[in-house]
Amino acid sequence: MKLNSETTVKDIAVGSPAAARILEKAGVDYCCGGSQSLGDACMQAGVSAEEVLARLRANVEARPEDADWVSATLGELTEHIREKHHGYVREAIPRVCALLEKVKAKHGANHPEIAALEGYFLRLGQEMIAHMQKEEIILFPYIERLELSRRESATLERPFFQTVRNPIQMMMNEHDAAGDLAKQIRKTSLEYAPPPDACPSYQRLYSELRDFEADLHQHVHLENNILFPRAIEMEKEAC
Repeated sequence: MKLNSETTVKDIAVGSPAAARILEKAGVDYCCGGSQSLGDACMQAGVSAEEVLARLRANVEARPEDADWVSATLGELTEHIREKHHGYVREAIPRVCALLEKVKAKHGANHPEIAALEGYFLRLGQEMIAHMQKEEIILFPYIERLELSRRESATLERPFFQTVRNPIQMMMNEHDAAGDLAKQIRKTSLEYAPPPDACPSYQRLYSELRDFEADLHQHVHLENNILFPRAIEMEKEAC
């Protein structure tokens, strides 16, 4: 793939997990904003496209341990998302909520932004839990049946939602909403920069919030840029 400022960030991230990490570190939106060119995405993030391009060109090859989800089966990809990302979210939410409550009790009087962070994160957590349940109960099983029917040349009963494009569009809308909440958390925390009087729990809270956003970006990237387009194409070929 030729890398330049006109290459979409989605194509860059899909082509190499190592590249996705570089975009993440630079603050470039490669999941919900994946259709943007690298130049536009860098401008929006307030970073130099030339510097990001230089880093990308120096790391065009993914590390050996990176899985190639573009060529994996859809079943392997949905299983990976369930185990790695859905599992992480379910473990992280109570841990972060406990930290928010603890830090608010100790520092809330001097740092009212903690209460705002708690509100944003509680909403994000609730939306993510509902979102993942819909994927696990409705969307992912259909995608897996779709792939199995194609492999076995079998007929697949039309789902109640008619076409996979319908729940996928809903999931993508919810991804946008989750991304907006994560941006509010990052903005309110001043890019996860603890204040000078931050105790160890305060510092850990900001580290956990940063990790949560990074996992969300990778989670959404795998779905928006790889799983969903492949599922739509597979359904189209089956019809």
